[in-house]
Amino acid sequence: MAKKVVATLKTGTGKQFTKCIKMVKSEKTGSYMFKEGVIPNDQVKDFFDEKK
Repeated sequence: MAKKVVATLKTGTGKQFTKCIKMVKSEKTGSYMFKEGVIPNDQVKDFFDEKK
């Protein structure tokens, strides 16, 4: 099934999205968490610029 999903993302509208992962430090505990999302290519810079 994974091959089918990958093939679908490489064609059509899948090329317009990017999966982004960034590390965010928690204010309560001080530990790091990972924030991830599948976002449109034109909003990638905004995803990494936001604080939370």
